[in-house]
Amino acid sequence: MADRKSIEETIRQGLECSHVEVRGDDGVHFEALIVSPAFAGNSRVRRHQMVYAALGERMREEIHALSMQTLSPEEWAAR
Repeated sequence: MADRKSIEETIRQGLECSHVEVRGDDGVHFEALIVSPAFAGNSRVRRHQMVYAALGERMREEIHALSMQTLSPEEWAAR
């Protein structure tokens, strides 16, 4: 079973992030807000692929569902 903090750490290790916030208390369903300069100029699908790549095997083995909001720092600042 996964926990929010370890998911945040795994994302930060695999992707340059200025902000990562993961929510979810049941250990398998999570929501994430991820802000990364790597997202600039990329589609939402590509951004999600980047997060999945950072999480690697954890997506197949531990995390049943991950809802994501992926923003560039500029998009985050404009909110």
